[in-house]
Amino acid sequence: MTEARSATAVILAAGLGTRMKSARPKALHPIAGQPMLSHLLASAGAVFDRLVVVTGPEMEAVARIAAPHPTVIQHERLGTAHAASQAAPMFGAGEVAILYADNPLITPETLRRLKAARAEAGLALLAMRPPDPARYGRVITNGAGDVTAIVEWAEANAEQRAVSLCNAGVFCAAGPDLARWLAAVRADNAKGEYYLTDVVALAVAEGKRVVAVEADYAELRGINSRAELAEAEATVQTRLRRAALDGGATLTAPDTVFLSADTVLEPDVTVGPHVVFGPGVTVRSGAEILAFSHLEGCTVDAGARIGPYARLRPGAEVGQGAHVGNFVELKATRLGAGAKANHLAYLGDAEIGAGSNIGAGTITCNYDGHLKHRTVIGAQSFVGSNATLVAPVTLGDGSFVAAGSTITRDVAPDALAFGRARQAEKLGGGAAIRATWKKRKE
Repeated sequence: MTEARSATAVILAAGLGTRMKSARPKALHPIAGQPMLSHLLASAGAVFDRLVVVTGPEMEAVARIAAPHPTVIQHERLGTAHAASQAAPMFGAGEVAILYADNPLITPETLRRLKAARAEAGLALLAMRPPDPARYGRVITNGAGDVTAIVEWAEANAEQRAVSLCNAGVFCAAGPDLARWLAAVRADNAKGEYYLTDVVALAVAEGKRVVAVEADYAELRGINSRAELAEAEATVQTRLRRAALDGGATLTAPDTVFLSADTVLEPDVTVGPHVVFGPGVTVRSGAEILAFSHLEGCTVDAGARIGPYARLRPGAEVGQGAHVGNFVELKATRLGAGAKANHLAYLGDAEIGAGSNIGAGTITCNYDGHLKHRTVIGAQSFVGSNATLVAPVTLGDGSFVAAGSTITRDVAPDALAFGRARQAEKLGGGAAIRATWKKRKE
C-alpha cells in the first residue's frame, strides 16, 4: 500500500492536566504502568498503517512517548477540530481516524469495526451508552439508523436529552473529505472554539451517509479526573487479569494482583495474593510468586520461587529453580540457577553463581556515596548469616564466608573466610553492668 492510500490514525494529545490538578500533561498519566498515550498508540498501531500525534507547545515529554511516530504542534488550543486540522497535511487519500489520548481504553477490535463501518459510509463515529449520560452530546439517528446530527447537551431539547446513545468523540473518514470538513468548521459558539463534532453536520449536508459504531462505555469513556483515572485503572486491571488467566497463569486471588500492560506471565506460573508487577517483568513457566511480593524490571526463570514479601527491582534476574525468600531485595543482581537467598537479605549489583546459598541478614555494600560497585559470588558458595560484603569484591567458586563476617577483600575458590573480631569474654562483666545500671536508676 502506498503512503498516500495508507490508513492513518491522528491522536490528539495536546491536553493539559488542568482538571486533574496536575502539572503533568494528561496524556502522560499512567494506567497499568504505562502512559495513557502508550495504550492508545498500541491499539491504533495494530489497525492503522500510520500514526500521527498532535501535541501542544513545550510538550517534549509527550513527543518522546510518541516516538518514532511523527508529531505536530497545536500552538493555540482552539478546540478539537483545530487540533485535528494541524495534522491535515499528513492525512493522505486513505482512511483517517481522529482519536484522543485521554480515551486510552479503545481496543483494536473496536477500531477495526470503525474502519469496516466507514467503508460503507462517508463518515463513521464511535458511540456509547453511559450509565449516566450527564452532559454528553447525543447521537441522533433516523429511522434507518443513520446518524443525522450530534446535539450537545446544552443545546438539546427534552426529547433529544432522552436519547441514551452518546458521542465518544472518535471519527473516521476518507482523508480528503475529513480535511475539507475540518477547513469548513467555524468557531461560532459560546467558547469560540472549533469543534470536531461539527463535521457530522457538514457530512450530512453533502449527502454523505454517517453511521455510529456502538461500543461499551467502559472502553470509550474519557479520563478527565483522578477519580476517572482510577476507574480506568480498574478496567485495565480486569482485562490484564483475564488475559493472564486465559494464557495459562494461576492467580489465586485475581482481584488483589496488579499487573502492568507489559507483564509477561507464561503458562503454569502461579501468583499468590497481593502481588504487584511493575513495568518490565517476565515470569517463565512454572515459577511461583508468593504473596505480597513486588516485582519491577526483572526476569524470573522457570521453576523459580519468589516471596512471600520479596522485592525484585530493575535489573534483577532470578535463575531457573532459584529461591528468593521473605524480605529479600534484589537490584541489578543475577541469582544463578538453583541459588537461594531465603530471608532478610539485600543483594544489589551482584552476580551470584549457581547453587550458592546466601544467609539471612547478608548485604552487599554496593554504593560508596558516589559510585556503584559489583559483588561477584562464585558457584556453590556459602555466605553465612549477617555477612557484609563490601564491593568491589569477588568470592571464588565453592568459597565459604563465616557468619557475621565483613568481607573487604577477594576470597579464593574453596577458601574459608572470617572477617570478624576475635571473641573475648570478661568474667563477671555482665553482673557489673547490671549493677551500674541499677545504681543510675536509684
